[in-house]
Amino acid sequence: MYSENKIWMAQSDKKLFLLPNMANRHGLIAGATGTGKTITMKVMAESFSDMGVPVFLADIKGDLTGMCKSGKDSADMQGRIERFGIEDWKYQGYPTRFWDIFGEVGHPVRVTVSSMGPVLLARLLGLTEIQTGVLNIVFRVADDNGLLLLDLKDLRSMLQYVGENRAELTLEYGNVSAASIGAIQRALLAFEGEGGEQFFGEPELDIRDWMKTAEDGRGYINILSSQRLIQSPLVYGTFLLWMLTELFERLPEVGDLDKPRMIFFFDEAHLLFSDMPKTLVQKIVQVVKLIRSKAVGVYFISQSPSDIPNDVLAQLSNRVQHALRAYTPAEQKSVRAAAKAFRVNPAFDTEQAIMELGVGEALVSFLDEEGIPCIVERANILPPQSLMGAADTDEVQKLVLSDELDEKYREMVDRESAYEILNKANEELARQRAEAEAAAAEEAARKKAEAEAEKQRLKEEAAAEKQRLKEEAAAEKQRLKEEAAAQKAAEKEAAAAQKAAEKEAAKKKKLVQQAATNAASSVASSLSTNIVNAVTGTGKTSDAQTIAKRAAKNAISSLMRSGSSAIIRGLFGNKK
Repeated sequence: MYSENKIWMAQSDKKLFLLPNMANRHGLIAGATGTGKTITMKVMAESFSDMGVPVFLADIKGDLTGMCKSGKDSADMQGRIERFGIEDWKYQGYPTRFWDIFGEVGHPVRVTVSSMGPVLLARLLGLTEIQTGVLNIVFRVADDNGLLLLDLKDLRSMLQYVGENRAELTLEYGNVSAASIGAIQRALLAFEGEGGEQFFGEPELDIRDWMKTAEDGRGYINILSSQRLIQSPLVYGTFLLWMLTELFERLPEVGDLDKPRMIFFFDEAHLLFSDMPKTLVQKIVQVVKLIRSKAVGVYFISQSPSDIPNDVLAQLSNRVQHALRAYTPAEQKSVRAAAKAFRVNPAFDTEQAIMELGVGEALVSFLDEEGIPCIVERANILPPQSLMGAADTDEVQKLVLSDELDEKYREMVDRESAYEILNKANEELARQRAEAEAAAAEEAARKKAEAEAEKQRLKEEAAAEKQRLKEEAAAEKQRLKEEAAAQKAAEKEAAAAQKAAEKEAAKKKKLVQQAATNAASSVASSLSTNIVNAVTGTGKTSDAQTIAKRAAKNAISSLMRSGSSAIIRGLFGNKK
Protein backbone atom coordinates (compact mmCIF):
# COMPACT_ATOMS: atom_id res chain seq x y z
CA MET A 1 0.00 0.00 0.00
CA TYR A 2 1.39 3.35 -1.05
CA SER A 3 1.43 5.60 1.99
CA GLU A 4 3.51 8.60 3.06
CA ASN A 5 5.38 8.42 -0.29
CA LYS A 6 6.58 4.99 0.71
CA ILE A 7 5.41 1.44 0.20
CA TRP A 8 3.79 0.13 3.34
CA MET A 9 4.32 -3.59 2.97
CA ALA A 10 3.93 -5.16 6.41
CA GLN A 11 3.47 -4.51 10.08
CA SER A 12 4.94 -5.99 13.22
CA ASP A 13 4.90 -3.72 16.19
CA LYS A 14 5.58 -0.99 13.66
CA LYS A 15 4.98 -0.25 10.01
CA LEU A 16 7.56 -1.67 7.62
CA PHE A 17 8.20 0.35 4.49
CA LEU A 18 10.00 -0.31 1.21
CA LEU A 19 11.64 2.97 0.25
CA PRO A 20 11.09 4.03 -3.39
CA ASN A 21 14.65 5.29 -3.84
CA MET A 22 15.95 1.89 -2.72
CA ALA A 23 13.51 -0.21 -4.75
CA ASN A 24 15.98 -0.47 -7.64
CA ARG A 25 18.37 -2.42 -5.37
CA HIS A 26 16.34 -5.53 -6.26
CA GLY A 27 14.65 -7.98 -3.96
CA LEU A 28 13.59 -11.52 -3.10
CA ILE A 29 10.23 -12.96 -2.10
CA ALA A 30 10.68 -16.55 -0.93
CA GLY A 31 8.64 -19.17 0.81
CA ALA A 32 7.05 -22.55 0.51
CA THR A 33 3.95 -23.12 -1.60
CA GLY A 34 0.81 -21.62 -0.05
CA THR A 35 2.57 -19.31 2.39
CA GLY A 36 1.50 -16.03 0.76
CA LYS A 37 4.21 -15.14 -1.77
CA THR A 38 1.65 -14.18 -4.43
CA ILE A 39 -0.18 -11.83 -2.06
CA THR A 40 3.11 -10.17 -1.14
CA MET A 41 3.94 -9.70 -4.83
CA LYS A 42 0.48 -8.22 -5.53
CA VAL A 43 0.68 -5.77 -2.67
CA MET A 44 4.12 -4.65 -3.77
CA ALA A 45 3.04 -4.36 -7.43
CA GLU A 46 -0.07 -2.33 -6.50
CA SER A 47 2.04 0.06 -4.46
CA PHE A 48 4.52 0.59 -7.29
CA SER A 49 1.60 1.28 -9.64
CA ASP A 50 0.16 3.83 -7.20
CA MET A 51 3.62 5.39 -7.13
CA GLY A 52 3.51 5.78 -10.92
CA VAL A 53 6.01 2.98 -11.59
CA PRO A 54 5.14 0.44 -14.31
CA VAL A 55 5.33 -3.19 -13.26
CA PHE A 56 5.84 -6.55 -14.97
CA LEU A 57 4.44 -9.76 -13.47
CA ALA A 58 4.60 -13.34 -14.68
CA ASP A 59 1.23 -14.97 -13.91
CA ILE A 60 2.11 -18.60 -13.25
CA LYS A 61 -1.18 -19.77 -11.69
CA GLY A 62 -3.58 -17.51 -13.58
CA ASP A 63 -4.77 -15.70 -10.44
CA LEU A 64 -3.19 -12.29 -11.09
CA THR A 65 -5.74 -11.18 -13.68
CA GLY A 66 -7.95 -9.98 -10.84
CA MET A 67 -5.67 -6.97 -10.39
CA CYS A 68 -7.74 -5.16 -13.00
CA LYS A 69 -10.80 -5.41 -10.72
CA SER A 70 -11.57 -3.95 -7.33
CA GLY A 71 -11.33 -6.31 -4.38
CA LYS A 72 -14.41 -7.67 -2.66
CA ASP A 73 -15.27 -6.81 0.88
CA SER A 74 -15.65 -9.61 3.42
CA ALA A 75 -15.61 -10.13 7.16
CA ASP A 76 -12.10 -11.53 6.92
CA MET A 77 -10.91 -8.48 4.99
CA GLN A 78 -12.59 -6.15 7.48
CA GLY A 79 -10.79 -7.92 10.30
CA ARG A 80 -7.43 -7.61 8.59
CA ILE A 81 -7.98 -3.93 7.77
CA GLU A 82 -8.91 -3.24 11.37
CA ARG A 83 -5.94 -5.24 12.64
CA PHE A 84 -3.55 -3.13 10.54
CA GLY A 85 -5.30 0.07 11.58
CA ILE A 86 -5.75 1.27 8.01
CA GLU A 87 -7.94 4.36 8.00
CA ASP A 88 -8.09 5.33 4.31
CA TRP A 89 -8.54 1.82 2.92
CA LYS A 90 -10.30 1.41 -0.42
CA TYR A 91 -10.79 -1.42 -2.89
CA GLN A 92 -9.62 -0.57 -6.38
CA GLY A 93 -8.60 -2.10 -9.67
CA TYR A 94 -5.38 -1.12 -11.40
CA PRO A 95 -4.50 -0.16 -14.95
CA THR A 96 -3.58 -3.54 -16.33
CA ARG A 97 -2.29 -4.85 -19.62
CA PHE A 98 -2.33 -8.51 -20.49
CA TRP A 99 0.31 -10.26 -22.54
CA ASP A 100 0.66 -13.78 -23.82
CA ILE A 101 3.44 -15.34 -25.88
CA PHE A 102 0.83 -17.52 -27.57
CA GLY A 103 -1.58 -14.62 -28.11
CA GLU A 104 -4.49 -16.41 -26.44
CA VAL A 105 -5.32 -14.26 -23.38
CA GLY A 106 -3.33 -11.13 -24.10
CA HIS A 107 -1.33 -9.15 -26.60
CA PRO A 108 1.11 -11.42 -28.44
CA VAL A 109 4.69 -11.22 -27.22
CA ARG A 110 7.13 -11.72 -30.06
CA VAL A 111 10.89 -11.64 -30.24
CA THR A 112 13.01 -11.68 -33.37
CA VAL A 113 15.58 -14.42 -33.77
CA SER A 114 18.32 -11.80 -34.17
CA SER A 115 17.26 -10.10 -30.95
CA MET A 116 17.35 -13.37 -29.05
CA GLY A 117 20.86 -14.04 -30.32
CA PRO A 118 22.72 -17.35 -30.74
CA VAL A 119 23.67 -17.82 -27.08
CA LEU A 120 20.14 -17.55 -25.65
CA LEU A 121 18.69 -19.42 -28.61
CA ALA A 122 21.16 -22.25 -28.10
CA ARG A 123 20.02 -22.52 -24.48
CA LEU A 124 16.41 -22.40 -25.59
CA LEU A 125 17.01 -25.29 -28.01
CA GLY A 126 19.19 -27.26 -25.60
CA LEU A 127 22.16 -27.35 -27.99
CA THR A 128 25.59 -28.76 -27.23
CA GLU A 129 28.70 -26.60 -27.22
CA ILE A 130 29.63 -27.69 -30.76
CA GLN A 131 26.10 -27.07 -32.05
CA THR A 132 26.13 -23.65 -30.36
CA GLY A 133 29.34 -22.87 -32.24
CA VAL A 134 27.68 -23.78 -35.53
CA LEU A 135 24.68 -21.61 -34.62
CA ASN A 136 27.07 -18.71 -34.00
CA ILE A 137 28.48 -19.23 -37.49
CA VAL A 138 24.95 -19.19 -38.95
CA PHE A 139 24.24 -15.84 -37.26
CA ARG A 140 27.58 -14.44 -38.41
CA VAL A 141 26.99 -15.51 -42.03
CA ALA A 142 23.54 -13.88 -41.89
CA ASP A 143 25.01 -10.62 -40.55
CA ASP A 144 27.81 -10.56 -43.12
CA ASN A 145 25.31 -11.04 -45.94
CA GLY A 146 22.71 -8.58 -44.64
CA LEU A 147 20.12 -11.30 -44.06
CA LEU A 148 17.61 -10.51 -41.31
CA LEU A 149 16.70 -13.34 -38.96
CA LEU A 150 13.22 -12.46 -37.75
CA ASP A 151 11.32 -15.71 -37.39
CA LEU A 152 12.03 -19.44 -37.37
CA LYS A 153 11.59 -19.88 -41.11
CA ASP A 154 14.39 -17.35 -41.56
CA LEU A 155 16.59 -19.39 -39.27
CA ARG A 156 15.69 -22.65 -41.03
CA SER A 157 16.52 -21.07 -44.39
CA MET A 158 19.88 -19.87 -43.09
CA LEU A 159 20.65 -23.31 -41.65
CA GLN A 160 19.83 -24.86 -45.01
CA TYR A 161 21.97 -22.28 -46.82
CA VAL A 162 24.94 -22.83 -44.52
CA GLY A 163 24.51 -26.58 -44.77
CA GLU A 164 24.46 -26.51 -48.55
CA ASN A 165 27.50 -24.22 -48.73
CA ARG A 166 29.44 -25.54 -45.74
CA ALA A 167 32.43 -26.56 -47.88
CA GLU A 168 33.03 -22.92 -48.90
CA LEU A 169 32.00 -21.38 -45.55
CA THR A 170 34.22 -23.69 -43.48
CA LEU A 171 37.33 -22.03 -44.92
CA GLU A 172 36.20 -18.59 -43.71
CA TYR A 173 34.15 -19.24 -40.58
CA GLY A 174 35.27 -22.61 -39.26
CA ASN A 175 34.07 -26.16 -39.43
CA VAL A 176 30.38 -26.70 -40.09
CA SER A 177 29.25 -30.30 -39.99
CA ALA A 178 26.10 -31.66 -41.58
CA ALA A 179 25.39 -33.52 -38.33
CA SER A 180 25.32 -30.26 -36.31
CA ILE A 181 23.07 -28.56 -38.87
CA GLY A 182 20.72 -31.54 -38.71
CA ALA A 183 20.69 -31.51 -34.90
CA ILE A 184 19.77 -27.81 -34.81
CA GLN A 185 17.01 -28.38 -37.36
CA ARG A 186 15.57 -31.18 -35.23
CA ALA A 187 15.71 -28.99 -32.12
CA LEU A 188 13.81 -26.28 -34.01
CA LEU A 189 11.13 -28.78 -34.99
CA ALA A 190 10.72 -29.83 -31.36
CA PHE A 191 10.53 -26.18 -30.27
CA GLU A 192 7.89 -25.46 -32.91
CA GLY A 193 5.92 -28.41 -31.59
CA GLU A 194 5.70 -26.57 -28.26
CA GLY A 195 4.23 -23.49 -29.97
CA GLY A 196 7.57 -21.73 -30.25
CA GLU A 197 6.88 -20.60 -33.81
CA GLN A 198 4.55 -17.92 -32.42
CA PHE A 199 7.30 -16.66 -30.12
CA PHE A 200 9.56 -15.43 -32.93
CA GLY A 201 8.52 -12.75 -35.37
CA GLU A 202 7.40 -9.18 -35.77
CA PRO A 203 6.22 -6.79 -34.52
CA GLU A 204 8.76 -7.41 -31.80
CA LEU A 205 7.89 -6.45 -28.26
CA ASP A 206 9.05 -2.94 -27.46
CA ILE A 207 10.04 -2.97 -23.79
CA ARG A 208 9.17 0.72 -23.63
CA ASP A 209 5.50 -0.24 -24.06
CA TRP A 210 5.81 -1.88 -20.63
CA MET A 211 7.13 1.34 -19.14
CA LYS A 212 4.02 3.48 -19.49
CA THR A 213 1.61 5.10 -17.07
CA ALA A 214 -2.15 5.44 -17.28
CA GLU A 215 -4.01 8.74 -17.59
CA ASP A 216 -4.43 8.91 -13.82
CA GLY A 217 -0.65 8.74 -13.35
CA ARG A 218 -0.56 5.18 -12.05
CA GLY A 219 1.89 2.79 -13.63
CA TYR A 220 0.55 0.03 -15.84
CA ILE A 221 0.73 -3.48 -14.42
CA ASN A 222 1.83 -5.74 -17.29
CA ILE A 223 0.77 -9.32 -16.66
CA LEU A 224 2.31 -12.09 -18.76
CA SER A 225 0.05 -15.13 -18.92
CA SER A 226 2.40 -17.99 -18.07
CA GLN A 227 0.15 -20.96 -17.29
CA ARG A 228 0.91 -22.53 -20.66
CA LEU A 229 4.38 -21.04 -20.89
CA ILE A 230 5.46 -22.63 -17.61
CA GLN A 231 4.84 -26.05 -19.18
CA SER A 232 8.00 -25.32 -21.17
CA PRO A 233 10.30 -24.24 -18.34
CA LEU A 234 13.26 -23.70 -20.65
CA VAL A 235 11.26 -21.30 -22.82
CA TYR A 236 10.00 -19.46 -19.76
CA GLY A 237 13.44 -19.08 -18.22
CA THR A 238 15.04 -18.03 -21.49
CA PHE A 239 12.33 -15.43 -22.09
CA LEU A 240 12.89 -13.90 -18.67
CA LEU A 241 16.61 -13.80 -19.37
CA TRP A 242 15.96 -12.11 -22.71
CA MET A 243 13.85 -9.44 -20.98
CA LEU A 244 16.61 -8.66 -18.53
CA THR A 245 19.16 -8.44 -21.30
CA GLU A 246 16.86 -6.30 -23.46
CA LEU A 247 16.25 -3.87 -20.61
CA PHE A 248 19.94 -3.65 -19.85
CA GLU A 249 20.90 -2.96 -23.47
CA ARG A 250 18.14 -0.47 -24.30
CA LEU A 251 17.80 1.71 -21.23
CA PRO A 252 20.17 4.62 -20.63
CA GLU A 253 22.14 5.14 -17.45
CA VAL A 254 20.29 7.44 -15.04
CA GLY A 255 21.82 6.59 -11.67
CA ASP A 256 19.75 6.54 -8.48
CA LEU A 257 16.37 8.25 -8.83
CA ASP A 258 13.67 9.06 -6.29
CA LYS A 259 11.77 6.06 -7.60
CA PRO A 260 12.51 3.32 -10.13
CA ARG A 261 11.51 3.57 -13.77
CA MET A 262 10.19 0.02 -13.76
CA ILE A 263 9.95 -3.07 -11.57
CA PHE A 264 10.13 -6.67 -12.78
CA PHE A 265 8.79 -9.61 -10.79
CA PHE A 266 10.08 -13.01 -11.94
CA ASP A 267 7.95 -15.75 -10.40
CA GLU A 268 9.33 -19.32 -10.22
CA ALA A 269 12.77 -17.73 -10.60
CA HIS A 270 14.55 -21.05 -10.17
CA LEU A 271 13.49 -21.87 -13.74
CA LEU A 272 15.59 -18.94 -14.90
CA PHE A 273 18.71 -20.64 -13.56
CA SER A 274 17.81 -24.27 -14.25
CA ASP A 275 20.64 -25.96 -16.20
CA MET A 276 22.09 -22.53 -16.80
CA PRO A 277 25.54 -22.50 -18.44
CA LYS A 278 28.19 -20.66 -16.47
CA THR A 279 28.49 -17.95 -19.12
CA LEU A 280 24.78 -17.12 -18.86
CA VAL A 281 24.87 -17.05 -15.06
CA GLN A 282 27.72 -14.56 -15.31
CA LYS A 283 25.63 -12.49 -17.73
CA ILE A 284 22.65 -12.46 -15.34
CA VAL A 285 24.91 -11.41 -12.49
CA GLN A 286 26.29 -8.61 -14.64
CA VAL A 287 22.82 -7.44 -15.68
CA VAL A 288 21.43 -7.55 -12.13
CA LYS A 289 24.41 -5.62 -10.83
CA LEU A 290 24.34 -2.90 -13.45
CA ILE A 291 20.66 -2.55 -14.31
CA ARG A 292 19.94 -0.76 -11.05
CA SER A 293 21.88 2.22 -12.45
CA LYS A 294 19.21 2.31 -15.16
CA ALA A 295 16.56 2.65 -12.44
CA VAL A 296 15.10 -0.83 -12.91
CA GLY A 297 14.38 -3.10 -9.98
CA VAL A 298 14.26 -6.89 -10.35
CA TYR A 299 12.44 -9.02 -7.79
CA PHE A 300 12.77 -12.80 -7.83
CA ILE A 301 10.02 -15.01 -6.41
CA SER A 302 11.00 -18.56 -5.50
CA GLN A 303 10.38 -21.20 -2.88
CA SER A 304 13.83 -21.03 -1.34
CA PRO A 305 16.73 -18.56 -1.51
CA SER A 306 18.94 -21.53 -2.37
CA ASP A 307 17.19 -21.66 -5.78
CA ILE A 308 19.05 -18.49 -6.70
CA PRO A 309 22.80 -18.55 -7.47
CA ASN A 310 24.83 -16.92 -4.69
CA ASP A 311 26.26 -14.24 -6.99
CA VAL A 312 22.73 -13.16 -7.88
CA LEU A 313 21.38 -13.62 -4.36
CA ALA A 314 24.03 -11.23 -3.07
CA GLN A 315 22.46 -8.44 -5.17
CA LEU A 316 18.96 -8.85 -3.70
CA SER A 317 18.76 -6.32 -0.87
CA ASN A 318 15.02 -6.06 -0.15
CA ARG A 319 13.77 -9.37 1.21
CA VAL A 320 10.50 -10.91 2.27
CA GLN A 321 10.88 -14.45 3.57
CA HIS A 322 7.72 -16.51 4.09
CA ALA A 323 7.65 -19.84 5.86
CA LEU A 324 9.92 -22.71 4.82
CA ARG A 325 9.49 -26.36 5.71
CA ALA A 326 12.50 -28.36 6.86
CA TYR A 327 11.79 -32.08 6.75
CA THR A 328 15.12 -33.15 5.29
CA PRO A 329 18.76 -32.23 6.03
CA ALA A 330 18.92 -30.35 2.71
CA GLU A 331 15.83 -28.33 3.60
CA GLN A 332 17.23 -27.60 7.07
CA LYS A 333 20.41 -26.35 5.46
CA SER A 334 18.35 -24.05 3.23
CA VAL A 335 16.51 -22.67 6.26
CA ARG A 336 19.80 -21.93 8.02
CA ALA A 337 21.14 -20.21 4.89
CA ALA A 338 17.97 -18.11 4.61
CA ALA A 339 18.18 -17.10 8.28
CA LYS A 340 21.83 -16.06 7.99
CA ALA A 341 20.95 -13.71 5.12
CA PHE A 342 19.16 -11.37 7.58
CA ARG A 343 20.51 -9.00 10.19
CA VAL A 344 19.82 -10.65 13.50
CA ASN A 345 16.90 -9.46 15.59
CA PRO A 346 17.58 -10.33 19.23
CA ALA A 347 13.83 -10.54 19.85
CA PHE A 348 13.55 -13.96 18.15
CA ASP A 349 15.47 -16.85 16.61
CA THR A 350 15.39 -16.16 12.88
CA GLU A 351 15.94 -19.79 11.87
CA GLN A 352 13.21 -21.02 14.16
CA ALA A 353 10.85 -18.23 13.10
CA ILE A 354 11.15 -19.15 9.42
CA MET A 355 9.67 -22.56 10.14
CA GLU A 356 6.91 -21.15 12.41
CA LEU A 357 5.55 -18.41 10.14
CA GLY A 358 1.84 -18.57 9.31
CA VAL A 359 0.12 -17.79 6.01
CA GLY A 360 0.50 -14.08 5.20
CA GLU A 361 3.25 -13.74 7.76
CA ALA A 362 6.90 -13.17 6.83
CA LEU A 363 10.33 -12.11 7.90
CA VAL A 364 10.94 -8.70 6.35
CA SER A 365 14.09 -6.68 5.80
CA PHE A 366 14.32 -3.64 3.51
CA LEU A 367 17.10 -1.14 2.91
CA ASP A 368 17.02 2.04 5.00
CA GLU A 369 17.75 5.56 3.77
CA GLU A 370 21.47 4.84 3.86
CA GLY A 371 21.11 1.66 1.82
CA ILE A 372 21.78 -0.56 4.85
CA PRO A 373 19.61 -3.66 5.40
CA CYS A 374 17.27 -3.17 8.35
CA ILE A 375 17.12 -5.63 11.23
CA VAL A 376 14.81 -8.47 10.27
CA GLU A 377 11.24 -8.14 11.53
CA ARG A 378 8.56 -10.76 11.90
CA ALA A 379 5.48 -9.14 10.42
CA ASN A 380 2.14 -9.59 8.69
CA ILE A 381 1.81 -8.63 5.04
CA LEU A 382 -0.92 -6.13 4.12
CA PRO A 383 -3.83 -7.37 1.97
CA PRO A 384 -4.17 -6.34 -1.70
CA GLN A 385 -6.70 -3.73 -2.74
CA SER A 386 -7.54 -5.46 -6.01
CA LEU A 387 -9.49 -8.67 -6.49
CA MET A 388 -7.87 -11.72 -4.97
CA GLY A 389 -8.24 -14.40 -7.62
CA ALA A 390 -8.77 -14.41 -11.35
CA ALA A 391 -10.95 -11.98 -13.28
CA ASP A 392 -13.62 -13.18 -15.69
CA THR A 393 -12.13 -14.23 -19.03
CA ASP A 394 -14.57 -12.09 -21.02
CA GLU A 395 -13.63 -9.02 -19.03
CA VAL A 396 -9.95 -9.68 -19.67
CA GLN A 397 -10.59 -10.01 -23.39
CA LYS A 398 -12.55 -6.73 -23.42
CA LEU A 399 -9.60 -4.98 -21.83
CA VAL A 400 -7.21 -6.52 -24.35
CA LEU A 401 -9.32 -5.54 -27.37
CA SER A 402 -9.94 -2.01 -26.12
CA ASP A 403 -6.26 -1.41 -25.40
CA GLU A 404 -4.44 0.95 -27.77
CA LEU A 405 -1.63 -1.62 -28.14
CA ASP A 406 -3.96 -4.28 -29.54
CA GLU A 407 -3.73 -2.87 -33.06
CA LYS A 408 0.05 -2.63 -32.82
CA TYR A 409 0.70 -6.23 -31.77
CA ARG A 410 -2.34 -8.23 -32.88
CA GLU A 411 -1.32 -9.15 -36.43
CA MET A 412 2.04 -10.70 -37.20
CA VAL A 413 4.05 -8.86 -39.85
CA ASP A 414 6.15 -10.88 -42.26
CA ARG A 415 8.48 -8.49 -44.04
CA GLU A 416 11.32 -9.42 -46.35
CA SER A 417 14.05 -11.20 -44.47
CA ALA A 418 16.42 -14.14 -44.86
CA TYR A 419 13.69 -16.57 -45.89
CA GLU A 420 12.32 -14.36 -48.65
CA ILE A 421 15.75 -13.25 -49.89
CA LEU A 422 17.16 -16.77 -49.97
CA ASN A 423 13.97 -18.02 -51.60
CA LYS A 424 14.28 -15.32 -54.25
CA ALA A 425 17.92 -16.23 -54.72
CA ASN A 426 16.96 -19.89 -54.97
CA GLU A 427 14.16 -19.05 -57.39
CA GLU A 428 16.52 -16.90 -59.45
CA LEU A 429 19.10 -19.66 -59.33
CA ALA A 430 16.43 -22.15 -60.30
CA ARG A 431 15.29 -19.83 -63.09
CA GLN A 432 18.86 -19.43 -64.34
CA ARG A 433 19.38 -23.15 -64.02
CA ALA A 434 16.14 -23.77 -65.89
CA GLU A 435 17.14 -21.27 -68.57
CA ALA A 436 20.58 -22.86 -68.79
CA GLU A 437 19.01 -26.29 -68.97
CA ALA A 438 16.54 -25.06 -71.59
CA ALA A 439 19.36 -23.44 -73.56
CA ALA A 440 21.42 -26.60 -73.19
CA ALA A 441 18.43 -28.66 -74.24
CA GLU A 442 17.82 -26.32 -77.18
CA GLU A 443 21.50 -26.48 -78.12
CA ALA A 444 21.45 -30.24 -77.75
CA ALA A 445 18.28 -30.38 -79.87
CA ARG A 446 19.92 -28.11 -82.44
CA LYS A 447 23.06 -30.22 -82.49
CA LYS A 448 20.95 -33.34 -82.64
CA ALA A 449 18.95 -31.88 -85.53
CA GLU A 450 22.17 -30.88 -87.23
CA ALA A 451 23.60 -34.33 -86.58
CA GLU A 452 20.41 -35.89 -87.91
CA ALA A 453 20.50 -33.60 -90.95
CA GLU A 454 24.17 -34.39 -91.49
CA LYS A 455 23.44 -38.05 -91.00
CA GLN A 456 20.55 -37.79 -93.46
CA ARG A 457 22.75 -35.87 -95.90
CA LEU A 458 25.50 -38.47 -95.61
CA LYS A 459 22.89 -41.18 -95.92
CA GLU A 460 21.46 -39.55 -99.01
CA GLU A 461 24.93 -39.00 -100.42
CA ALA A 462 25.81 -42.62 -99.66
CA ALA A 463 22.53 -43.73 -101.24
CA ALA A 464 23.19 -41.51 -104.25
CA GLU A 465 26.75 -42.79 -104.45
CA LYS A 466 25.50 -46.31 -104.06
CA GLN A 467 22.87 -45.68 -106.73
CA ARG A 468 25.50 -44.11 -108.96
CA LEU A 469 27.84 -47.04 -108.44
CA LYS A 470 24.93 -49.38 -108.95
CA GLU A 471 23.97 -47.60 -112.14
CA GLU A 472 27.58 -47.52 -113.26
CA ALA A 473 27.93 -51.21 -112.42
CA ALA A 474 24.68 -51.90 -114.25
CA ALA A 475 25.86 -49.82 -117.17
CA GLU A 476 29.22 -51.56 -117.12
CA LYS A 477 27.48 -54.86 -116.83
CA GLN A 478 25.19 -53.90 -119.66
CA ARG A 479 28.16 -52.70 -121.66
CA LEU A 480 30.02 -55.90 -120.97
CA LYS A 481 26.88 -57.82 -121.70
CA GLU A 482 26.40 -55.93 -124.91
CA GLU A 483 30.07 -56.31 -125.76
CA ALA A 484 29.86 -60.01 -124.94
CA ALA A 485 26.66 -60.23 -126.99
CA ALA A 486 28.30 -58.27 -129.78
CA GLN A 487 31.39 -60.40 -129.55
CA LYS A 488 29.27 -63.47 -129.39
CA ALA A 489 27.25 -62.22 -132.33
CA ALA A 490 30.46 -61.36 -134.10
CA GLU A 491 31.89 -64.72 -133.26
CA LYS A 492 28.64 -66.28 -134.28
CA GLU A 493 28.67 -64.32 -137.49
CA ALA A 494 32.33 -65.19 -137.93
CA ALA A 495 31.61 -68.80 -137.16
CA ALA A 496 28.66 -68.66 -139.48
CA ALA A 497 30.75 -66.94 -142.11
CA GLN A 498 33.54 -69.43 -141.56
CA LYS A 499 31.06 -72.19 -141.64
CA ALA A 500 29.54 -70.77 -144.76
CA ALA A 501 32.98 -70.33 -146.17
CA GLU A 502 33.92 -73.82 -145.19
CA LYS A 503 30.65 -75.00 -146.51
CA GLU A 504 31.29 -73.09 -149.66
CA ALA A 505 34.81 -74.39 -149.72
CA ALA A 506 33.57 -77.88 -149.10
CA LYS A 507 31.01 -77.37 -151.74
CA LYS A 508 33.59 -76.04 -154.07
CA LYS A 509 35.88 -78.84 -153.09
CA LYS A 510 33.12 -81.30 -153.61
CA LEU A 511 32.37 -79.71 -156.88
CA VAL A 512 36.01 -79.83 -157.75
CA GLN A 513 36.25 -83.33 -156.47
CA GLN A 514 33.08 -84.15 -158.34
CA ALA A 515 34.43 -82.46 -161.37
CA ALA A 516 37.74 -84.19 -160.90
CA THR A 517 36.00 -87.40 -160.26
CA ASN A 518 33.81 -86.87 -163.18
CA ALA A 519 36.78 -85.90 -165.20
CA ALA A 520 38.77 -88.78 -163.89
CA SER A 521 35.83 -91.05 -164.44
CA SER A 522 35.46 -89.71 -167.88
CA VAL A 523 39.15 -90.11 -168.49
CA ALA A 524 39.16 -93.47 -166.84
CA SER A 525 36.12 -94.49 -168.76
CA SER A 526 37.64 -93.29 -171.94
CA LEU A 527 40.93 -94.82 -171.01
CA SER A 528 39.41 -98.04 -169.86
CA THR A 529 37.44 -98.26 -173.04
CA ASN A 530 40.54 -97.55 -175.00
CA ILE A 531 42.47 -100.08 -173.01
CA VAL A 532 39.74 -102.67 -173.28
CA ASN A 533 39.41 -101.96 -176.88
CA ALA A 534 43.08 -102.24 -177.18
CA VAL A 535 43.10 -105.47 -175.33
CA THR A 536 40.05 -107.01 -176.82
CA GLY A 537 39.78 -105.20 -179.96
CA THR A 538 37.04 -103.25 -181.53
CA GLY A 539 34.82 -105.54 -183.41
CA LYS A 540 31.92 -107.56 -182.43
CA THR A 541 32.48 -109.60 -179.38
CA SER A 542 31.10 -112.52 -177.71
CA ASP A 543 29.39 -112.71 -174.44
CA ALA A 544 32.65 -113.68 -172.78
CA GLN A 545 34.36 -110.80 -174.34
CA THR A 546 31.59 -108.53 -173.18
CA ILE A 547 31.92 -109.77 -169.62
CA ALA A 548 35.69 -109.44 -169.75
CA LYS A 549 35.43 -105.96 -171.16
CA ARG A 550 33.03 -104.96 -168.39
CA ALA A 551 35.33 -106.36 -165.73
CA ALA A 552 38.33 -104.70 -167.19
CA LYS A 553 36.41 -101.48 -167.48
CA ASN A 554 35.32 -101.60 -163.86
CA ALA A 555 38.82 -102.35 -162.68
CA ILE A 556 40.25 -99.61 -164.75
CA SER A 557 37.45 -97.19 -163.45
CA SER A 558 38.23 -98.09 -159.91
CA LEU A 559 41.88 -97.65 -160.56
CA MET A 560 41.19 -94.34 -162.21
CA ARG A 561 38.99 -93.17 -159.36
CA SER A 562 41.73 -93.92 -156.93
CA GLY A 563 44.09 -92.20 -159.18
CA SER A 564 41.81 -89.20 -159.54
CA SER A 565 41.48 -88.97 -155.74
CA ALA A 566 45.20 -89.03 -155.42
CA ILE A 567 45.47 -86.41 -158.09
CA ILE A 568 42.85 -84.24 -156.32
CA ARG A 569 44.61 -84.64 -152.95
CA GLY A 570 47.74 -83.72 -154.62
CA LEU A 571 46.08 -80.64 -156.04
CA PHE A 572 44.06 -79.52 -152.96
CA GLY A 573 45.74 -81.21 -150.01
CA ASN A 574 44.38 -83.62 -147.49
CA LYS A 575 41.90 -81.16 -145.83
CA LYS A 576 38.19 -81.06 -145.83
